[in-house]
Amino acid sequence: MRKVKKAIIPAAGLGTRFLPATKAMPKEMLPIVDKPTIQYIVEEAVASGIEDIIIVTGKGKRSIEDHFDHAFELENNLFSKGKFDLLDEVRRSSNVEIHYIRQKEAKGLGHAVWCARNFIGNEPFAVLLGDDIVQSEVPCIRQLVEQYEQVEKSVIGVQTVPSEQTHRYGVVAPLEKFGRLHEVSYFVEKPPAGQAPSNLAIMGRYVLTPEIFSYLELQEEGAGGEIQLTDAIQKLNESQGVYAYDFEGTRYDVGEKLGFIMTTLDFALQYEELRNPLLQGMEHILEREQLGKINR
Repeated sequence: MRKVKKAIIPAAGLGTRFLPATKAMPKEMLPIVDKPTIQYIVEEAVASGIEDIIIVTGKGKRSIEDHFDHAFELENNLFSKGKFDLLDEVRRSSNVEIHYIRQKEAKGLGHAVWCARNFIGNEPFAVLLGDDIVQSEVPCIRQLVEQYEQVEKSVIGVQTVPSEQTHRYGVVAPLEKFGRLHEVSYFVEKPPAGQAPSNLAIMGRYVLTPEIFSYLELQEEGAGGEIQLTDAIQKLNESQGVYAYDFEGTRYDVGEKLGFIMTTLDFALQYEELRNPLLQGMEHILEREQLGKINR
């Protein structure tokens, strides 16, 4: 069995939901408290045993490369001032083997994954999307790798979402269930409201066999006029079977404003020095809002 040692992190999107902040800053570099969102994704991959990561970038994404590079002047400054805790934090982001390739055209997620085909070669690989942060005892992509090692077929991470939200996701039509693992009849990308085959939505984590590239190479445009990874997964499912795994953990959607704000609040509450002042501040805001409603 071929081991999963490589991962693709697509980071070429324009970040239009966060304009004007993302006019000059990649959305992947927007911080959750004090850490860029993409660093959470990289750390999950490393904690899952991934040895080589390729980040698919686009124009204006150079700061991602700079973030994961060594910053010698900053490191020397922190060292000379004895700020060793901060030094460890800074060095943590640069002690990872990361490669980069640019997606030259905005053709969608499927095309972004296809751009990394030469780096992956003939090996199974993981894909981690930057819009989803997952907190779990066992890293999310590690859970999928463990399932892949059992079935030796592609495994897609899913979780249950409310029926009124299924149109926002790729959705699976499940067959037989083995614990949290599902055989899949078919996959559909962003089904129209009320037409989803289930509430199991794809949540930005994949372990795929390299045969997916042959379908991505010939894949036509799908939903949104883009080359959809879900469409290629469906073709892979028809030829060799693909599983869906209902992974354990809390998933945070940082790809839209409200989810980003809620994630930031939730993560900030996990910092001991921030928790009580933040709760007090939130209580003050709620009181002010309630008073405003009464006065109106």
